[in-house]
Amino acid sequence: MGKFIYVVLLMFVSAYQGDSELNPKVTRSFTIDYKNDQFLKDGKPFRYISGSIHYFRTLPSEWRDRLRKLRMAGFNAVQTYVEWASHEPEPDLYDFSGILDMEAFIRIAHEEDLLVILRPGPYIDAERDMGGLPYWLLRKNKDMRLRTSDPTYLEEVEDWFTNILFPKIKPLLYEYGGPIIMMQVENEYGSYPACDYAYTAYLRDLYYREFGHSVVLFTTDGDSTSFLKCGKIQEVFSTIDFGPGGNISKIFKSMRLFQPHGPLVNSEYYPGWLDHWGQPHSIIGYQEVAKSFEEMLQLNASVNMYMFHGGTSFGFTAGSNSGSEFLVCPTSYDYDAPLSEAGDPTEKYWVLRNITQKFLPIPAGTVPPPSPKYKYGDVNLSVLGSVLQLRFLLQSVHATWPLTFEELFVPNGLVLYETTITFRTSDPARLTISDIHDRGYVFVDERFVGMVSREAEMYDLALQSLPNQTLSIIVESQGRVCFGEGINDFKGLTTRPTLSDYELRNWSMTPIPVTNITRLLSALHNLEKILKQRKVRPEQLRGTERGGMSFYKGTFEIPSISSHPRDTFLKLKGWSKGIAWVNDFCLGRYWPEVGPQVTLYVPRGILKHGTNSILILEQEASPCQIPSQCIVSLEESPNINGPTPKTDI
Repeated sequence: MGKFIYVVLLMFVSAYQGDSELNPKVTRSFTIDYKNDQFLKDGKPFRYISGSIHYFRTLPSEWRDRLRKLRMAGFNAVQTYVEWASHEPEPDLYDFSGILDMEAFIRIAHEEDLLVILRPGPYIDAERDMGGLPYWLLRKNKDMRLRTSDPTYLEEVEDWFTNILFPKIKPLLYEYGGPIIMMQVENEYGSYPACDYAYTAYLRDLYYREFGHSVVLFTTDGDSTSFLKCGKIQEVFSTIDFGPGGNISKIFKSMRLFQPHGPLVNSEYYPGWLDHWGQPHSIIGYQEVAKSFEEMLQLNASVNMYMFHGGTSFGFTAGSNSGSEFLVCPTSYDYDAPLSEAGDPTEKYWVLRNITQKFLPIPAGTVPPPSPKYKYGDVNLSVLGSVLQLRFLLQSVHATWPLTFEELFVPNGLVLYETTITFRTSDPARLTISDIHDRGYVFVDERFVGMVSREAEMYDLALQSLPNQTLSIIVESQGRVCFGEGINDFKGLTTRPTLSDYELRNWSMTPIPVTNITRLLSALHNLEKILKQRKVRPEQLRGTERGGMSFYKGTFEIPSISSHPRDTFLKLKGWSKGIAWVNDFCLGRYWPEVGPQVTLYVPRGILKHGTNSILILEQEASPCQIPSQCIVSLEESPNINGPTPKTDI
């Protein structure tokens, strides 16, 4: 009897081991064959053609559509970052829901027959606020040396990786039946001046400790020795990134200097490029992109296209860049990619698909069509009240000297700084804020008197003032620096302002809760009730004579038929600069005055049948001095290539 049970048990175990999904270690492996310069998938030669899609830049309702379009282009893998800042917005407060459900995105990719190349960071760049690092690191230690072996930084990284992120990733690895075949260590570290080998070795060891040595780790750096010498990590596979043009074979020689054996890999091949407010929209012709793409594939290289679908930096997630000048990234991350911001196949998509099918089979079936768009038309708005009126319903902090956003527990958005002028000044007096981060709107006794701007390098303002008047400065964060040595980018009044060379003291600081829609709506509701009771006239609700620093609201209807809601685009003709919400979802920042982005993408996933709401915070000037022109419109076509100051010169 015992022998019979043993035989049955042996048969059961054998059957269990034969199922790779149940016990994938028996048959599933992804390795590098250094001798023959190739990847091996389950022991067989393999080459990937991958495309970057960031789950946090596309609504979950659209993930499958974008991933299927990637697969139907013949690509066999998707690459995505993991953004620490979004998943842990405050210490020990975690969010993996909705647009941040990383695991669900990876599972859908698996269902769509795509492998996954994961880039967990901790730093990602990606033109995100602070390169995807949590802003609160700067609050915990203002002298923290990010992306180095600084113990205070490593402590936070290790807690995030080992206790939160890595346990979510491990079951999704290829060897355990999931789609993740490779993971990147850090990101383009060779471009970071610290060049801390102890830090990158620490990260490598952390990965191997948690996942074992069977996992394939890689680094990505620019295609020159100056980048690779600090980006290379011993015992980690080195890859490079570069865009179209140039001699492809020659470019790959730089990789071979640091990675003599193994497959050729371009981990970021650029079919487009990022944009900045006030500068022309970046476009790269499909002919140039296609030529270099095919040349790489002819060399048997593995290629990841960054981006295949760029998507949108919703809310306040877009970052900025600094160097010779401070440049701010717009809300759209279209990137001139094969799939547009709304996920529509472009001409570039079809050209690249034709090339891909020469090297990999195209799946059976048809490419999903573009999403239907709709022109919902004009939306009448009315003014709710101003930021200065709202401040009386919000909590303030008082200190002798101005505190930064980080010290005030403010991740982004706006903070109102106020002080009383206690002395007599010259006429005019010079207000100097030598290090404004990033844009300051200045009021004297609630009268708007001008701006200071990091972007324009304007740090002085002439104004008239008298003793006992209130000086108010509404400071806007335009996104923390995402690349290079300036990522320790504190926001707000990061220096002590002076008036006629006298340091101003005793500040009151009021965060405007634009990053917390629940708190914002509650405050606006209470403000609206108070202003109605006082019978305040509409013109008294504006923060400035031109309607700046004011909130506006309106509603529009969507037909209750199955073909709706549809994607649409918010156009703000006559409006200047601000923030827009639809159905309490923050679309992001708008700034059509400087371009190139003129419209904001409104995905159908945030719309509903019946009544929908729009909320606008206009910071500078609205068209509402004429009530009939106090409108925005919902259009069926985007415009992210509008005029800019650079194109008009």
